[in-house]
Amino acid sequence: MKARIAVIAGDGIGPEVIAEALRVLEAIATRHGHQLSLEQLAFGGAAIDQFGDPLPPATLKSCLAADAVLLGAIGGPKWSSPQAKVRPEAGLLGLRKELGVYANLRPVAVHPALRNVSSLKPELLEGVDLIFVRELTGGIYFGPKTRDADKATDLCTYTRAEVERIVRVAARIARTRRKRLLSIDKSNVLETSRLWREVCENVMKSEFPDIALEHMLVDSAAMHLIRRPRDFDVAVTENMFGDILTDEASMLSGSLGLLPSASLGDGTRGLYEPIHGSAPDIAGRGIANPYGAILSIALMLRHSFKLEEEALAIEQAVHRAIGDGVRTPDIAAPSHRAATTQEAGTAVLAALA
Repeated sequence: MKARIAVIAGDGIGPEVIAEALRVLEAIATRHGHQLSLEQLAFGGAAIDQFGDPLPPATLKSCLAADAVLLGAIGGPKWSSPQAKVRPEAGLLGLRKELGVYANLRPVAVHPALRNVSSLKPELLEGVDLIFVRELTGGIYFGPKTRDADKATDLCTYTRAEVERIVRVAARIARTRRKRLLSIDKSNVLETSRLWREVCENVMKSEFPDIALEHMLVDSAAMHLIRRPRDFDVAVTENMFGDILTDEASMLSGSLGLLPSASLGDGTRGLYEPIHGSAPDIAGRGIANPYGAILSIALMLRHSFKLEEEALAIEQAVHRAIGDGVRTPDIAAPSHRAATTQEAGTAVLAALA
């Protein structure tokens, strides 16, 4: 296989975790005879400093020409003051829109060795294996915004077509798992959620009658995600709800640093990134957790390139590294020395070998 991959290290710990992910990607490509062209691009706060734009035209052009995009993290206090004219997050929203990646997949599984790392009781976490499907290019984040000295507004809008396509993505995933789909909304209050629920029911009834559909209000979902996480399998929801719930769900695994994500559209090109932020407080210290970034490589190989064997090998290597006790400070046991970012990447490479 030959592929062109746009690499956006970004800000904060982004360059550190992406460096380890690329080591793993290059190792798996060498083993299986794949030829990869990797192009490093400016993005986010780093691009603001260099070009005055979080998404420079050259970066966007390269991403649109690539077969997949790998992203580390963006943002930080330097670019987040109330007086800032442009923020790194604007570049991320713009990139998602331009790439047409409307479906964000965030799998959450709890490693048996890490059940004591989570703040939840270990017995609640046994067997937790779920996936959130978050609508990514609609809703309140993309609606018109206004602000003056005394008032601000953010408009949340969804169309029937936007809901239909994300529900179809989630339902197809549900067919490969337990054939259950949970749709999360706020239909007791919001008109967008009432449309969401209506469209979801129509799509599932007409196109996926073999999938059991359940509805849940977002506040109840937030509660039950902590109270009975084993009951969750595939959940689909709108942009802002998904943003919040998936960060909550990351605590089931023990750390934001463990979780990958894939943002997909109608083609094979996707945007892949760990779900954690730029963590400026630990940037440059060599202690960031690279496992989420490495697992994002596995999602890229699976979804954009249909390389299931290679994806599974990486996932198993990360699983083994964690099981062998190679853990960065966010998931380390109090009685054990924490691993560095590079040591965690090296452990994955060793497990692959």
